[in-house]
Amino acid sequence: MATTRTAHTVWDGNLLEGKGTVSFDSSGIGDHPVSWPARAEQPNGKTSPEELIAGAHSACFSMALSNGLTKAGTPPTQLRTQAEVTFQPGTGITGIHLTVQGQVPGLDEAGFTSAAEDAKANCPVSQALSGTTITLTAKLV
Repeated sequence: MATTRTAHTVWDGNLLEGKGTVSFDSSGIGDHPVSWPARAEQPNGKTSPEELIAGAHSACFSMALSNGLTKAGTPPTQLRTQAEVTFQPGTGITGIHLTVQGQVPGLDEAGFTSAAEDAKANCPVSQALSGTTITLTAKLV
């Protein structure tokens, strides 16, 4: 069964001096302020499209990796995934780096790295972002 999730943004003013609010309609988790300075300089308590992508990618990758490990008979105890989305003003998103640390009883480092590479290639968010260079660091802890 397909699902659709919805968010919306209200933006006031021009790009450099304006500001907006992203609202997460489906979950109701709240409204979050956005601005150009928060995107291209320091966040100062505001989010950015890149941070939202990082959140989506880290969650999707973690789910895909957990599923792959479980199907292989080595379910994880815990996965900690960080996604770093790099934005260059005037160029756009120049890359995404995923870092995952996992606690996976009965699995060696090579097996974990292989499973992580598979999750990176096949999670739906990675596939949606396939026009961007995505790199990975995976380590058992």
